[in-house]
Amino acid sequence: MDEITFAVLGTGGIGRRALEVSQHKDALTPVAACDRHGTAIDFDGLDVDELLAATEGNIDSGPGDDEIATDGGSGATAADGVGPTQQRDTGGDGVKQHGDGKGVVASSQARASEDPIQDVIDHGDGIDAVLLAVPNYEHDFIPRTADRFLEGGYAGVLIDVLKRSRVIDMLDERSADFEDAGITFVCGAGATPGLLTGAAALAAQSFVEVTEVEIWWGVGLKSGYEDNRGTVREDIAHLPGYDIETARELSDEEIEAIIDDHDGVIEFQDMEHADDVLLERAGICEAEDVTVGGILDVESDAKPTTTTVSVTGRTFDGETATNTFELGDRTSMEANVNGPALGYLSAGVRRNWAGEYGVFGPAELLPRF
Repeated sequence: MDEITFAVLGTGGIGRRALEVSQHKDALTPVAACDRHGTAIDFDGLDVDELLAATEGNIDSGPGDDEIATDGGSGATAADGVGPTQQRDTGGDGVKQHGDGKGVVASSQARASEDPIQDVIDHGDGIDAVLLAVPNYEHDFIPRTADRFLEGGYAGVLIDVLKRSRVIDMLDERSADFEDAGITFVCGAGATPGLLTGAAALAAQSFVEVTEVEIWWGVGLKSGYEDNRGTVREDIAHLPGYDIETARELSDEEIEAIIDDHDGVIEFQDMEHADDVLLERAGICEAEDVTVGGILDVESDAKPTTTTVSVTGRTFDGETATNTFELGDRTSMEANVNGPALGYLSAGVRRNWAGEYGVFGPAELLPRF
């Protein structure tokens, strides 16, 4: 099997776990990692253990903190791409600082950079795939990041774990440009959407018509909001009365108050996850036939509910039935996000090497309905 080299943009929770999981995947070599502070690049393969140890507790993940500027300078937030960053001084604000610098710069493998994304683009000839492991605090953030790779002449795979239906259309608008550039973009390739979207696509193969897809997830995060800020903040955006913009502006204290109001266990209904659009574009069902909800417990690692995907449809012989896919309660969120993300990354590279370019959803990399 040919070796696949990849880079990670963003070294918050998802980026760090992706690097860690990659050590257990054959033929996957992480060669670059960056955040808003700097870049680590080594085409012999990053020393993941050193990088993770050096940056432990040193990664910010509040609004604007864990993001990378998309306008070519570290003085802009990823959320708006212009103006001075609103990053606070985290030294005394609950986020530990280690080493000689913030973020990846604390690692001996990294260097400070005014434009970390450009560093990765400049070395793109040696990078088969780039995982965009950054919070999607504004709907156009990931598409804007993709624009930089297009403008920089990158030809390879871009993959994200976004959770917003409307972003898919923004990426589709760039599909022709991706094809011209030789880019294979795999969107929504984490847990949900991603693993569960793929499970629904497989379960749908039993039917000639799918009438309903129900995705219900459970996540336990005993480490709480402090260590999972990006994930919790994005989820809160799905609560009634909030959206991605208002959630982004919430202070840490306000988010902790919301968590306290729910006694640490928050239930979500009818979430705007990208599973609906991704299943529709794969021909599985109509987007309105897909519902996504779940329960987040930030006080226990035990899942508050079993994660399931239920696909209801009509078989060729006229029967109506439901196929259900269930995740084990002992598989963590990190395992269910990063394992599939790296699997889809590998699948995207195979497509790219075969000359297939454009935008792909996770269900499109599986048997078609």
